Amino acid sequence: MIEVSLLVASAQNAAEHIGTVASGEQVMTAMLWVLLIAFAIVIAIFWRAGVHKKITAALDKRSQRIADELDQARRLREEAQELLAQYQRRQRDAEEEAKGIIEQAKKDAQRLVQESRAKIAEQIERRAKAAEEKIARAEAQALAEVRGQTVDLAVDTAREIIKKRMDHGAQSALVEKAIDELRSKLH
Repeated sequence: MIEVSLLVASAQNAAEHIGTVASGEQVMTAMLWVLLIAFAIVIAIFWRAGVHKKITAALDKRSQRIADELDQARRLREEAQELLAQYQRRQRDAEEEAKGIIEQAKKDAQRLVQESRAKIAEQIERRAKAAEEKIARAEAQALAEVRGQTVDLAVDTAREIIKKRMDHGAQSALVEKAIDELRSKLH
């Protein structure tokens, strides 16, 4: 860099010296030539030092790094898309499973309601039947008691009537016979 600035400075000095001697257009042409020569010298120095190889290598390295970053970004994007697809599948599966669980729960609830209704109806029927049987037994028992009391009352009444109308010996035989017949008929 220092050499380039020295070359430019010397070119300017030479141009000024020539400029005093020549006209303005010639000075411009001379300066242009000096600049072209200085540029060619700088390019030659850079070429000789291998700067073009270093620049090319740096650009190649940078383009390779950019290509690698693009590849990595592409891979990351594909991985992200795969993960997204997996999560979406999992979400759909979870939603379907949840729907299945809800449907099964509804079916179980309906089944339980039907079973409960059937059990309640069966229990009511059993209790009604038991109550009817109990009522029938109570009626039968009450009827038997009433018959027993009626028989006893009829026997006692018949005894009293017979006692008043008959003599004692005939009464006893008749009463005994009537009691035996009455008992056999009623029981």
